[in-house]
Amino acid sequence: MGLNEIITGNICSMCAMITDSISGTRKKRTEILGIQIISQFFYAAGAFVLKGYSAVAQNAVAVLRNLTAMKNIKSKALEWALIILGVVLGAAFNNLGLFGWLPIVANFEYSVAMFELKNNEKVLKTAFIINMLMFSVFCFGIKNYVGTVTNLVVAVTTVISLIREAKKK
Repeated sequence: MGLNEIITGNICSMCAMITDSISGTRKKRTEILGIQIISQFFYAAGAFVLKGYSAVAQNAVAVLRNLTAMKNIKSKALEWALIILGVVLGAAFNNLGLFGWLPIVANFEYSVAMFELKNNEKVLKTAFIINMLMFSVFCFGIKNYVGTVTNLVVAVTTVISLIREAKKK
């Protein structure tokens, strides 16, 4: 992989983070989810350029998940179909062996937590931390240094939040 690909992939990641930040400033749920769909395309483009195809598959499933959330479709069957689709597509497009399973497992564990344990904030935050750490390792491996640092910062911030919440109790 050449320097141009590494720079391009990292720029795509930066664009994804910028759009994610913009989504955080929106008030309407549909605007938040819609802007996050745009960020998933940037994340997918970066992963594609950096040859992390199993992550591209996870981004595609995230777009579908956001679209169903925007349409307010609530169905256990659909939730599990999206989880299974993420695993199947991730496995089909995994070009990095065991390492390529990191984004697949990360999205699987977080999606299960999100759909099945959505009322337990501590469990959701813990699942999110695990997700961010796995993606951080994956990003580092494909030379997505912007993604590595961002995922680590988000994981640490979430850990600090959990510690503060535990101290309050």
